[in-house]
Amino acid sequence: MSLERAVRAKIAGKRNPEQDKEAQEWIEAVLGAKFPAGELYEDVIRDGTVLCQLINKLVPNAVPKINTSGGQFKMMENINNFQAAIKAYGVNDVDVFQTVDLWEKKDIAQVTNTIFALGRQTYKHPEWNGPNLGPKPADENVREFSEEQLKAGESIIGLQAGSNKGATQAGQNIGAGRKILLGK
Repeated sequence: MSLERAVRAKIAGKRNPEQDKEAQEWIEAVLGAKFPAGELYEDVIRDGTVLCQLINKLVPNAVPKINTSGGQFKMMENINNFQAAIKAYGVNDVDVFQTVDLWEKKDIAQVTNTIFALGRQTYKHPEWNGPNLGPKPADENVREFSEEQLKAGESIIGLQAGSNKGATQAGQNIGAGRKILLGK
């Protein structure tokens, strides 16, 4: 049982309350509605309805049917629909949390990371003019070289290709030298 407790403590240690608060504020700004007072962030988003509403604000009708009642399987279906919609929006698979991370509150830090990944993805969609979350991703810097430039580069030997411009390690002595003492 102590191993399970250690794993839970490690996962809980990854959680950053400031990031949770920032993600919550972004969700509230996009939806135009505050979370209910006194409820925890993870409890409000747990059933997936808020997350589905969020992706529907970013991409209208991305999740056409949001389950508001029913058993846990209907609520977990909301989470799965949200995950499928954000993948279609451009969020990488590695950035998407597992359903149990949210439903069973196993790894809320990963859920928050997914929301940040979604927020960063909004920068890449010019049709979205609402608030963004997280730093803007870097744009690709494609460089084009002419045949003449490529041929000129073939004749240059880089420093990593064997030339060290006369530098040696002669005279370097790190630590004590090896001493052989006879008779002891």
